[in-house]
Amino acid sequence: MNVVCIGAGYVGSVTAAAFAEWGHHTTVVDIDPRKIELMNAGQSPIYEPGLETLIARHAGTRLFASTAYDGIRDADVVFIAVGTPSTPSGGADTTYVAAAARRIGEHLNGERFTVIVNKSTVPVGTADLVASLVEEASGLQEGTHFAVASNPEFLREGFAVLDVLGPDRIVVGTGHDRTRSVLRQLYERLLSAAPATVYFETDVRTAELIKYASNAFLAMKISYVNEMARLCEAVGANALELAHGMGLDSRIGGKFLQVSSGWSGSCFPKDTQELALLGRHYDCELSLVEAAIASNERMHRYCIDKLRRRLKTLNGKRVGILGLTFKPDTDDARVTQAAAMIRALLEFGSQVRVHDPQGMEMFRRYYPELSVRYCGKAEETAHGADALLLLTHWEEYRSLDWPGMHAAMRQPYILDTRNFLHPPALQALGFRLEGLGVERSAFG
Repeated sequence: MNVVCIGAGYVGSVTAAAFAEWGHHTTVVDIDPRKIELMNAGQSPIYEPGLETLIARHAGTRLFASTAYDGIRDADVVFIAVGTPSTPSGGADTTYVAAAARRIGEHLNGERFTVIVNKSTVPVGTADLVASLVEEASGLQEGTHFAVASNPEFLREGFAVLDVLGPDRIVVGTGHDRTRSVLRQLYERLLSAAPATVYFETDVRTAELIKYASNAFLAMKISYVNEMARLCEAVGANALELAHGMGLDSRIGGKFLQVSSGWSGSCFPKDTQELALLGRHYDCELSLVEAAIASNERMHRYCIDKLRRRLKTLNGKRVGILGLTFKPDTDDARVTQAAAMIRALLEFGSQVRVHDPQGMEMFRRYYPELSVRYCGKAEETAHGADALLLLTHWEEYRSLDWPGMHAAMRQPYILDTRNFLHPPALQALGFRLEGLGVERSAFG
């Protein structure tokens, strides 16, 4: 089939590479010439393990990239995979989705039936918006010349290639039998190669809501285990063993029970805010979602409070930050716990040095107002530091020059918000080490 993906970001680039892998002639459309050049050269426009290999395998044969929308005339399926950032009110900004819909309408071929699919995470009712904009721009009729469906993505950054090639489920929302047939044909090779994948069909609005409901549930799970971590510290219990004991219950499971400084990233903050706002708009207050958001913000403050209790004051203190991305194995630093905590540290008068293996360029671009020093090597964050704050558990942080970092610090204190480092080894060097929800030597 002929497939077009609008957007060469985290969703569009991975989705397009996967369709090429399954044998479809796939074209990525993006306004950024740099991304287009990279993809046509067989390179990935983002940092995602395994993606560049996949792109290089098919670039120029089944995978193409362009700034032009001309390929839509011959497309069987067009995916909209553009950004939907948060508005100041907490809702999803669908400006880019609307712009893509209009451009699709301008290039649609009325002589062939085309399925337009919202892959972006969008508010309930966006499929109707896209259909009306396409009709307006094309003069064609939805249901006769084209149809709009919802097919939300469930990709985990850092594992996106694995997730797209062998997903737990594929959710398709549509009210058209012809569209169902086209999308089943599109995913036929995936379903043959990954028989455990569940292919689930529903109506459009339910499909649009499934993504929000799923992410909000996972966010609530993380907020809950972080609340338990705070309680564990108060009563002298072990949050790691508590989470393990909970996860042994098959009704609960062990995923998303890892203690941290709070959830962040480009999905959870945006999607929970949008879902909470949707509930308020329809007089269906989602009190659990609202509470998860408030609890997550409390976890950010809790980590800063731990630093302040240890250092007595943060004014004039030097703090090194290890990790700016919301998780390892991604360069995504758009909305992270690091931004919230660095902002708090600067407000308290701290001097901040930061390092991340992949995310510093994006962090600098998204947070130019944060006056921090970017370090080319992780060890540089320790120079004259009164504390190190580990936020992202990059594997390479285990094997840093810790003896040298100890010697470089003014006060050898580490707050490990991921309970990731090995306490006995660091304590033997003279570090004072704290985690979250555990005694200092109870993790690692």
